[in-house]
Amino acid sequence: MKLIVGLGNPGETYANTRHNVGFMAVRRIADRTGIALKKKGYQGLYGVGRLAGEEVTLLQPHTYMNLSGASVGSACKSLGVSPGDLLVLHDDVDLPFGTLRIKLSGGHGGQKGVRHIKEVLGSEDFLRLRIGVGRPVAGQEVADYVLRAFAREEMEVLDSLLDRAAQAVEAILRDGVQKAMNTYHSREVTA
Repeated sequence: MKLIVGLGNPGETYANTRHNVGFMAVRRIADRTGIALKKKGYQGLYGVGRLAGEEVTLLQPHTYMNLSGASVGSACKSLGVSPGDLLVLHDDVDLPFGTLRIKLSGGHGGQKGVRHIKEVLGSEDFLRLRIGVGRPVAGQEVADYVLRAFAREEMEVLDSLLDRAAQAVEAILRDGVQKAMNTYHSREVTA
């Protein structure tokens, strides 16, 4: 069993914000695979199915971003998933908008949801798909920036970015991390 988690915040207020790009990417995977994200549990919304020949659980934690570890920890414990079988999709302000980067383990880079997951699991040895949302302009707070909706010109690229994120996850499961990195790592998506 692989656990694929998209980080974000629940509710319509946050639905189309940069901070919810992880939610959006997991939703795109669900749509592409026919996995219904309708079950309530693990302090979130989840669905179970197959992706690239693997049994997967897709999860959107509903604990709010900063407490994502509570949901992820609950799912890992219940499903018997070790950190090595966990893939977390999340926004990253240190990457230009439209880029993807696969990360094997390591620090949280200021992403509070990832930080909480590390704290709860007691491990940083889980895979991440970092989805670039760009940096705020000088003087703008990062929190304000990530909680705002995508700009109009970003919306024109967002659909392609979400497709590419879903394809990257499939490639990770089908071809392995290194090959997926070679194909998807840091290449900017355009409309």
